[in-house]
Amino acid sequence: MSVNSHLDYLSGKLNLKQDEKDKVKKSIDTLSLRLNSYFNGQLKDHFKFGSYTRGTILPRKADEGSDIDYMVIFTNPSNYKPQTLLNHLKNFVNYYYRSSEIRQSHPTIVLELNHIKFELVPAKIDFWGDIYIPSRTSPFEEWLKTDPNAFNKKLTDANVRYSYQLKPLVRLMKYWNRLNGSYLSSYQLENWIVETFYWNCTSLKDFVYSTFENLNYNFNDPQGYKDKVDRAKKIISQTKEYEQKGLSYSAESEIEKLFPDF
Repeated sequence: MSVNSHLDYLSGKLNLKQDEKDKVKKSIDTLSLRLNSYFNGQLKDHFKFGSYTRGTILPRKADEGSDIDYMVIFTNPSNYKPQTLLNHLKNFVNYYYRSSEIRQSHPTIVLELNHIKFELVPAKIDFWGDIYIPSRTSPFEEWLKTDPNAFNKKLTDANVRYSYQLKPLVRLMKYWNRLNGSYLSSYQLENWIVETFYWNCTSLKDFVYSTFENLNYNFNDPQGYKDKVDRAKKIISQTKEYEQKGLSYSAESEIEKLFPDF
């Protein structure tokens, strides 16, 4: 295979297969029914969001930390604080999912099943329809305003603009990020890719090369992360050099150092 065929093959493998989609969908449907039953009349809405809805979630074989973000909007007439709503969700999952792993990871309740992990996010909504979730970044604010699916359109538009190469690129880069310690959050990485301008890129290989060439780090980033970025840049440079010399086998072997099969 060539560098591009390897990347195309791997990006396809990093997409959820139908049997995994079916299992996840069944779990989502069950969760939805149980939320309606348990919180009868106490919820304004609940829905999935995040990388699963964008088509950039990785299969569990590639990332054991893959999860589905699921927002639970309470009517909250008593204006309960975030921790109270988190406790409500914890009681809910303890009631229905006693044998599963359950823990709080502010501002979410993590529910880990055999084939997927859910991050349940409590939320409230105001008179104007603005959604608020518990704040994790500021000790001075209890609630943070959010638009949970706003990024979806941004990614979709960019994917179309770049001939449907951006979502495969995102999956590859999330895989590399996971292999290298997941220093960047999934959203942080996806947003950076969408904000990056790709000049004269046509194949997936072009997008991967450009992404690593544009990937930088800050002075305060951990040295381990800096070393991994520097290593990636060297591998990309060596891969391109092999290609220029017509050494396609060596080029493919080199790129596999960044993106090994699984």
